[in-house]
Amino acid sequence: MLDANLPAAPKNQPKVLNAWASFDWANSVYNLVITTTIFPIFFNQASRAAYGSDVVSFFGFSVENTVLYSYALSVAYLFITLLSPFLSGIADYGGKKKFFMQFFTYLGAFSCMILFFFKGSNVELAIISAALASIGYAGGMVFYNAFLPEIATEDRYDSVSARGFAMGYIGSVILQIVNILMVEKPEWFGIEDAAMGARYSFLTVGVWWLVFSQIAFFYLRDTRHTLESLGSVAKRGIEELKEVGRLILKMPRLLRFLIAFSFYNMGVQTVMFMASLFGEKELQLPTSELIGIILVIQLVAAIGAFVFSKISARFGNLSALLIMVVMWIGICVAAYFVRKGTYDFHILAIWVGLIMGGIQSLSRSTFSKYLPEDTANTASFFSFFNIAERFSTSLGMLAYGLIEQLTGNMRNSAIGLMLFFLVGLVALWSLRKVSREGSPQ
Repeated sequence: MLDANLPAAPKNQPKVLNAWASFDWANSVYNLVITTTIFPIFFNQASRAAYGSDVVSFFGFSVENTVLYSYALSVAYLFITLLSPFLSGIADYGGKKKFFMQFFTYLGAFSCMILFFFKGSNVELAIISAALASIGYAGGMVFYNAFLPEIATEDRYDSVSARGFAMGYIGSVILQIVNILMVEKPEWFGIEDAAMGARYSFLTVGVWWLVFSQIAFFYLRDTRHTLESLGSVAKRGIEELKEVGRLILKMPRLLRFLIAFSFYNMGVQTVMFMASLFGEKELQLPTSELIGIILVIQLVAAIGAFVFSKISARFGNLSALLIMVVMWIGICVAAYFVRKGTYDFHILAIWVGLIMGGIQSLSRSTFSKYLPEDTANTASFFSFFNIAERFSTSLGMLAYGLIEQLTGNMRNSAIGLMLFFLVGLVALWSLRKVSREGSPQ
């Protein structure tokens, strides 16, 4: 390969590590405010007010607002899935990680700012901007993660990564609280009403993302300038993923786990994205209550990750995953029967949070335990894992929207998610039966 290598900067520099972690502080607000709380709720309410019903017009096609939102995220994640091999190749072999990290960051941040101009009737602007923000977030994370081996030694990976996660969580909660006040107490900010407060919250997310990401951009730098074309390095990434795919086909336990993960992840991610819309549309919960419920889920998720790590240490990874998938099936059934005017949804939210954190953390660690001990391309295996995660998310959102469109009821979509968890449960059980000593039980 033809490259011009620059002198590598010393690793484990405190300023650089903190700057890298600050990127999580910058972009995590998108996940909490835009994908799970204020934007989906506002999109539902504003479009309903503009059209007089839940049926809206999208480029001349009549469709339910929640169905449209589900389809939009499905398309966005499908696009991210198709783009990932190219981005992984550029991250692994190219010398422009910082450039592409900046490009996707600006795409995501400015897309969030554009949401400020959504008033209810212009759903095309809202849907396209929300989809582009998803692509910007996911694309930037590819290059953000790729910087970690260049700035830290292997013994510091876990601690530095955890620092980024913690900063992202704290930053997103801080801005979320401010945004809640902008919606609930708009007069405190000189804003005319709650709707305008929601629109300003989208603007603050974009500005926060844009401004705080500059810390990482100032300190991070590429250590290699490639003389190959982008097409060439992208092709190398695709070939490497193909090779990993061929290896996985020869590893039955890893293959079975990926199948199980892909199915239950369809349900997990869809619940995360659609919970607030379900509460707003089916149960008619007020905005402040819904946002509070989502915050509770975030807090309980951290506890759940700790609790199920203890369960897995005592009984094994697969046993802990089986317990959580069974609980997910119960949640889907309960969601079908939950009624407004009760606290059933609040109880469900606590259960969702408890197993949300546990199943996400254990899935990644279980996958790593099935990797061959002598493999030299761990990054490529995890690229494959990430692609499976995004593709299954796309399919889950597509199925959720399709079921609602065909049946006219979001509750039926919840039952549809139960089928994904059932398939995942069967796959996990079969994996448990064939696992041998030394594998995660």
